[in-house]
Amino acid sequence: MSTKTANKKAKPEKKNELTAADRLKLLYELQQVDSEIDNIRILRGELPLEVQDLEDEVAGLETRINKAKEEVKKLSDEITNKLNEIKEAEVLIKKYEEQQMNVRNNREFDSLSKEIEFQTLEIELCNKKIKEFKSTIEEKNEVIENSTKLLEERASDLKSKKEELDSIIAETQKEEEKLVAQSQNIELKIEPRLLTAYKRIHANARNGLAVVTVQRGACGGCFNKIPPQRQLDIKTHKKIIVCEYCGRILVDDEIAEEK
Repeated sequence: MSTKTANKKAKPEKKNELTAADRLKLLYELQQVDSEIDNIRILRGELPLEVQDLEDEVAGLETRINKAKEEVKKLSDEITNKLNEIKEAEVLIKKYEEQQMNVRNNREFDSLSKEIEFQTLEIELCNKKIKEFKSTIEEKNEVIENSTKLLEERASDLKSKKEELDSIIAETQKEEEKLVAQSQNIELKIEPRLLTAYKRIHANARNGLAVVTVQRGACGGCFNKIPPQRQLDIKTHKKIIVCEYCGRILVDDEIAEEK
């Protein structure tokens, strides 16, 4: 055997690439599996979102209650401080009044009178502040009371919705996991560029339909009429053809039946 012949035989065979028809079959098969997954998730309806919204609301109410309680504590501490300031001012007033009994001249008496007047004003200011603090505490306590009642209601709703969601998930989880694995296996057979295009259409299309059949000469997704020549191109399976109106990938009944 010549060296030329040996080298020719030694060349590795090229891996057969998928035809357009093979790609279409894989895309349609992937669509069928993904539609089953979508249907399972539709069974859950708005429950996941409702649960999430309730969880957010419960967390928000808890934060509001805790913040209000902290503010009540700070205000109560402020009241205690103001009461202490009042006591200190009363002690000083008593002290200055006693000193007035022993002054030697009017100047000393007037000076002590001013100190007494200042401390009296301080007491009035403290009492005003205490009144304001108490009023704010009443408002905060009302917020706490109303928020606590609402929290109890929302927590009960959340528990109920979670139980309902968990029940649905428990019933469909195994089937969904099986379908997801099947979907992932099909995806491995599809070239990345085409898979990316499919996923983009699937995410944006109504009901998640990225691959649809031609029905009575129209797109099975948007139901717009397909020109006869384009219908013929779809039947030849020589290339991937998308609807010029909605962008969905189009296949004929033959591809759908061979899936």
